[in-house]
Amino acid sequence: MSSKDAEIASKKKGPDAEAKQPSKFSPAQIKQFAGEVKTEFGKIGWPDKKHTMGSTVVVVVLVIIISFYLGAVDLVLGKIVSSILG
Repeated sequence: MSSKDAEIASKKKGPDAEAKQPSKFSPAQIKQFAGEVKTEFGKIGWPDKKHTMGSTVVVVVLVIIISFYLGAVDLVLGKIVSSILG
């Protein structure tokens, strides 16, 4: 159904058609949503402790390396700018 067909169909139903639909925030809808979320969380393949620790170590090491690199670049550029201005 195209958007034009949907627009025509909504005009035929009238303004009361939208009021009869249940609210997205009704307790029944919220309960259904929570149940679906719980089901989807059960499908997730969670990593084991060894993989999590390995990934954490990699992230920490890369953060240290990048911070030293950016600090060195900042120091060199600061020296260049101060020599040009000074």
